[in-house]
Amino acid sequence: MTNPETRPLLQWSSAMALSGTIGAVVLSSGAAAPAVAFARCLVGGLLLVLWCLARGYFRTWRPTRRDLLLAALGGVLLVANWVLLFTSYSLSSIGVSTVVYHTQPLILVGLAAAFLGEKVAKSHLARAGVAFAGVVVISLSAHGDDGQPVRLAGIALALGAAVLYAGTSFVAKQLTHVRPHVLAAVQLVVGTVLLAPALAFTPLPHSVPGLLWLVLLGTVHTAVMYVLMYASIGKLPTTTVALLSYLYPVVAVVVDVLAFGHRLTWPEGLGMLAVLAAALAPQRGGGPAARKPRAADVTRGSDPCGTRTPARRSR
Repeated sequence: MTNPETRPLLQWSSAMALSGTIGAVVLSSGAAAPAVAFARCLVGGLLLVLWCLARGYFRTWRPTRRDLLLAALGGVLLVANWVLLFTSYSLSSIGVSTVVYHTQPLILVGLAAAFLGEKVAKSHLARAGVAFAGVVVISLSAHGDDGQPVRLAGIALALGAAVLYAGTSFVAKQLTHVRPHVLAAVQLVVGTVLLAPALAFTPLPHSVPGLLWLVLLGTVHTAVMYVLMYASIGKLPTTTVALLSYLYPVVAVVVDVLAFGHRLTWPEGLGMLAVLAAALAPQRGGGPAARKPRAADVTRGSDPCGTRTPARRSR
């Protein structure tokens, strides 16, 4: 008899592995970050809208004005996060930016404490300290793909992207009653409209290969990836989801090393391990960690590009 978790396990693992190759696709397109984000929103959003229509998700959605405003706000934060993250790739490296970006689960907990009055455990403060100490080590020791020390601007942009994505996740926590596919589709439509004027300054690639890379990003790394994520997230234990989320930054670092010649220094590697261990460590207490999260509990807005573990974890 087939294990009922085998299929969702493969789906989630595939989504996380795809996330790790996003940076390579972005750089290979040769396009500026706003144009890349626009293409991702346009192609991915169109396909997700078609998917939701085919599945009948829009027929059962009765949005309130508050839902629409929050969804739009989440879309603004999401696309701004992408623009910052994609820009940071060229100023540091794919691996460095991706790992620094993984401080966002810790930032989300800070937002929840500040705006929702949620209590922050001492263990979370300790993890946050370890993670940001890792960021400092990376900033001082990492080198870019050109062999030169990474630009601090790249680190700052990756941290800024993490803050914005944490904001997207924070907004999504207020919309747990909305089907995640629908929320993602709405956010991508908002992103398309928001970024369209930027094409006057950062146009799409003129070459066919560049355009094909962007189509790939919107199709496989957005629409397909979102469907894989939301099909599996509610069927796996939180601990499994958290563990497999390691695939995203690990694949990104491996791609950076193999495809772009990035050379890890030992202090840089140590800093990366500190960030990932702190950001992805499960919350103490066996209760919630063992439960299977609902799709609505995912930190949505979801790229991927971000850690998409359940929001109920210590974030």
